[in-house]
Amino acid sequence: MTPPTVRYVTMDLLRALGMTTVFGNPGSTELAFLHDWPQDFRYVLGLQESVVVGMADGYAQATGTAAFVNLHSAAGVGHALGGVFTAFRNRTPLVITAGQQARDLMPLRPFLGATAASEFPRPYVKWSCEPARAADVPLAIAQAHHIAMQKPCGPTFVSVPVDDWSQPGEAVTLQQKSRDFSPDPALMRALADAVDNCQRPALVIGAGAARDQASQQTILLAEAMQAAVWAEPLSSRSAFPESHSLFAGTLPAAPDAMARILHEHDLVLVLGAAAFTFHVPGDLQRVRTISSVYQITDDPELAATALSATSILGSTRLAVAALLKQIVNKPQRAIGVRERPERLAPADPIPAAFVMQTIADLRGQDSIIVEEAPSHKQALQRHLPICNNGFYAMASGGLGYGLAAAVGVALADSPRHVICIVGDGSAMYSIQALWTAAQHKLPITYVVLNNRGYGALRAFSEHLQIKNPPGMDLPMLDFVALAQGQGCGALRVTRAADLASALRRAFGEELPMLVEIAVDQAPQRLFRAN
Repeated sequence: MTPPTVRYVTMDLLRALGMTTVFGNPGSTELAFLHDWPQDFRYVLGLQESVVVGMADGYAQATGTAAFVNLHSAAGVGHALGGVFTAFRNRTPLVITAGQQARDLMPLRPFLGATAASEFPRPYVKWSCEPARAADVPLAIAQAHHIAMQKPCGPTFVSVPVDDWSQPGEAVTLQQKSRDFSPDPALMRALADAVDNCQRPALVIGAGAARDQASQQTILLAEAMQAAVWAEPLSSRSAFPESHSLFAGTLPAAPDAMARILHEHDLVLVLGAAAFTFHVPGDLQRVRTISSVYQITDDPELAATALSATSILGSTRLAVAALLKQIVNKPQRAIGVRERPERLAPADPIPAAFVMQTIADLRGQDSIIVEEAPSHKQALQRHLPICNNGFYAMASGGLGYGLAAAVGVALADSPRHVICIVGDGSAMYSIQALWTAAQHKLPITYVVLNNRGYGALRAFSEHLQIKNPPGMDLPMLDFVALAQGQGCGALRVTRAADLASALRRAFGEELPMLVEIAVDQAPQRLFRAN
């Protein structure tokens, strides 16, 4: 009897792991893997490797499980590294494979051969290997899946020589493995005592709480503590409803501004958040002297780098459940309600804040927001409150995430409508994603805020008093033509009076549609709380 091949064993393994959706961009060193593609597998083609990883990132976050990615060797992996970096910062579980030249050619430095392939994506993968034997490929993929899913989650990488797929394979026996871990009981008791004795507590809630499906528990905890709730700076997920009366806003990514806020509290509890993420330098000593900071995280690196915090390692969901049971005093403190922003009147040129307000007015209750509009982050935070878990953004600062991630989220959560809010500069990093959205007929509205330049850099230049830097302007980009050329419907809005009707039409579509909105070029104020 002929033994099963590496490819046959791997396909069975992927079925067992629930990874039958494959995100890829094929090359010659991947063809042996793609041969005679199984009918029960879905291949999602992206037209550039960073787009492929971005789509898989959105899909994995929306499903809560690892996504499978197949890239081309060497340069293909290089193209993807921006997306890999973002997935690493997003803590997204991905199993990334890439082709490699045939083993017997490798000593000859062949065309498309990847030298030290397993080292190339480091340090932005949790684990990486090129198996020593062809028979080890399935086991390496199984190990990559386990490591990707182990908290804190993240991408892993396996390089596979092209001739390995046809070699005899060895089946892998999967075993149940625990991924949650409980916090230290003594530290939790100390935290509970601190909660019982504080008068002005604050919670800082981050993407880790959303990833751990702890959103409902954070609401219960905030209400039990009567704590002001702040979102972490530059948050990539939402784990607390921004319409809640205890929600205070988003912490600024600047040490001085953050310190001013947190010094008002006598206890700061950080839940699954990269709370001390800064974008500009400042007085770090003021942050270090914030009173009584505790942090609950599943990420040892965050625990090690936190400023002035008692860090408790454990799954957020388990830790919050334990804390709720231990709190004795549940005082009724007077917490100021966050001031609601005033309604904005239509204006031309269109302010980005007015666009956010209009989206908030018209969006479906269960719609999902994918955001990559760095110039307009504060406008979104103020005028488009997120009230469910349907929010995805990038944690890395590397552009190119939004258009691609929206495809992955829509593939995972269809038929929920996805609204992707993206800047014009950001959109050009992954514009090819529109083609994939059109091919799969996905219910996505792409809202492109066109301020004809890199608005975030304009704002930075003003903040840092940099005069007349080059490369700020992006004239003559026609996003309607770009979308239509890839099979997407498209509209352009230049007057505030036309905005609501255009968005209403797009939100009612079951196919992808791009709405290009000419917004004003006024520089945004950076690093203030919202």
